[in-house]
Amino acid sequence: MSSTSTGRIVSVVQAGSDPFNMPATLGKFAELLSEAKAAKSDLAVFPEAFVGGYPKGVDFGVRVGSRNDAGRELFRLYSDNAVELGSPEFEALSEAVAANDIAVVVGVIERKGATLYCSTFGFERDGSLLGVHRKLVPTAMERLIWGQGDGSDLPVMDSSAGRLVSAICWENYMPLLRSYYYDAQPDFYCVSTVDDRPVWVPTMQTIALEGRSFVLSACQYLERALIGLGAEQFDAVQGNDPDTVLINGGSCIIAPSGEVVAGPVFGEETLLTAEIDLDDRTRGKFDMDVAGHYARPDVFELSVSVERQRNVRKD
Repeated sequence: MSSTSTGRIVSVVQAGSDPFNMPATLGKFAELLSEAKAAKSDLAVFPEAFVGGYPKGVDFGVRVGSRNDAGRELFRLYSDNAVELGSPEFEALSEAVAANDIAVVVGVIERKGATLYCSTFGFERDGSLLGVHRKLVPTAMERLIWGQGDGSDLPVMDSSAGRLVSAICWENYMPLLRSYYYDAQPDFYCVSTVDDRPVWVPTMQTIALEGRSFVLSACQYLERALIGLGAEQFDAVQGNDPDTVLINGGSCIIAPSGEVVAGPVFGEETLLTAEIDLDDRTRGKFDMDVAGHYARPDVFELSVSVERQRNVRKD
């Protein structure tokens, strides 16, 4: 560890939540933050849709060209469990962050108007909101239940832990998004995901190597028993035995060198913690800075629109 003030302790949370029980989720969020506080963490990253839930394995009664009443009711229940900015649930998240004095990036199902977004909220350690990132492209059937963010939903967040950016699940396979984030020179590239495949870890290593940032990837571990709705309402294609694993984890922490410094862990809930040195970023930039001396702006140019689109609510 460097003798300078660049040392940090960072954590990724691997845990799941019930998409239909917000009080239980808020309680679990506070408990997990207290565990990160006990580990003396400066920054904690939570999985995709940790607050509001990821309804893996259900189809919401959708077939091409038709929707059924049971699916509409399940969506209503899911929407009722989403979080609006400024709501009591949002304030509870903020208060839990402040009580534990940790900067946080957490996956949230956000309700904005009548549309749901798969978002991440970034909080400073005092509970103030640093930024909201809304997933740009929901993947496959996720598009049935979530809207799309736009270029105004790509915050670069300066926190007490360092500079943060956030990318959700398969957004990390969008090369131009990655390039935009690399240009922001983040200390921490924060990933909230439910991708539990073993091949996910090499993706995170590639991003760490490309951006010379610390990559913190948090994935849910979710068993069917955690979801309180009965099989008639939440009929998972994987099966409804209480022991059925819906999301299997695989969280990890990657250094700018591409080295895996914590994880991956599969098959259980856990808190992964690592002590890191931010100066490792500068050491890595010595031979590659893809947004600097390793770029070729005379050959390649990236154009990014960060304006809010007219068909998206401004409030």
